[in-house]
Amino acid sequence: MFTYKTKGTCSTSIDLEFDGDKIAYCNIHDGCAGNTAAICKLVVGMSIDEVIDRLSGIPCRGASSCPDQLSKALKEYKATH
Repeated sequence: MFTYKTKGTCSTSIDLEFDGDKIAYCNIHDGCAGNTAAICKLVVGMSIDEVIDRLSGIPCRGASSCPDQLSKALKEYKATH
C-alpha cells in the first residue's frame, strides 16, 4: 500500500495499490465523499500515466484539487518505485 498525504485540499490522504503500471485500488480519505469515491472507481484499472495526464492541474477551491493531488501521488509513486 502506498499512502500519500495531500496538501491544500479537504482530503487528507490517498491510499493506492498497483498491478504493474495500472491502479488496482484507490481510496481518498475525507474530501467530498461522492466525488472522491467516483474518482477512485473511475481510475481503478487505468494506467498510472493516463491518470496523471488526465487529472494533473485541475483546480478546486485553491491551486489544487483531489484529482490533482491524486496525480501528484502517482508522480511521487513513480519517482520512488
